[in-house]
Amino acid sequence: MASTYLDERTYAPGEVVFAEGDAASEMFIVQEGKVGIVKNVAGREVFLAAQGRGDFFGEMAVLDSQPRTATCFALVPTRLVAIRSGELLMKLRRDPTFALEMLQQMSRRMLYLEEQLAKQMEHELESRQELATIMAKSEYRPGENPQ
Repeated sequence: MASTYLDERTYAPGEVVFAEGDAASEMFIVQEGKVGIVKNVAGREVFLAAQGRGDFFGEMAVLDSQPRTATCFALVPTRLVAIRSGELLMKLRRDPTFALEMLQQMSRRMLYLEEQLAKQMEHELESRQELATIMAKSEYRPGENPQ
C-alpha cells in the first residue's frame, strides 16, 4: 500500500480511537497492543470484542459509508495503522489474498455473533417458560378482577 494512504497512530490505555456515531473514513489494523470495542445498549456499555496484533476493525463503517456502530479504545499502549477508504478499495482490488483474509475474519465474527444471538434467544425462551410455569401455579389470572 502506498505510504501516503497509511497513517500510523499510537494510543495510551483508555484513549478512544473512535466513538459510536462518529463519521468513518478509515479502518485500522493493530500493529502492537490491544483495543476494546464497546457498544451502547439501553444506556449501558456492552463489551463486544478485543482486537490484538494483526486484527483489523472499523471496516464496516468504511465499507458501507455509515457512522461508527461502536466505540473503540486502547486497552494497553497500542500502535495502529489507519487505512483510508479509497486505499482499502484499491487494496481489495489488487490483493485477492487480503480480500479473502478480510472475508474470513468477517465470517468468523458473524458466526460468533450468531452463536451469541442463539444463546440469548435460548435464555429468553427459558425465562418465558419459567414465567409461564409460575403464572400457571399462581392464583392470579390475567383479565380476572380480584375480589
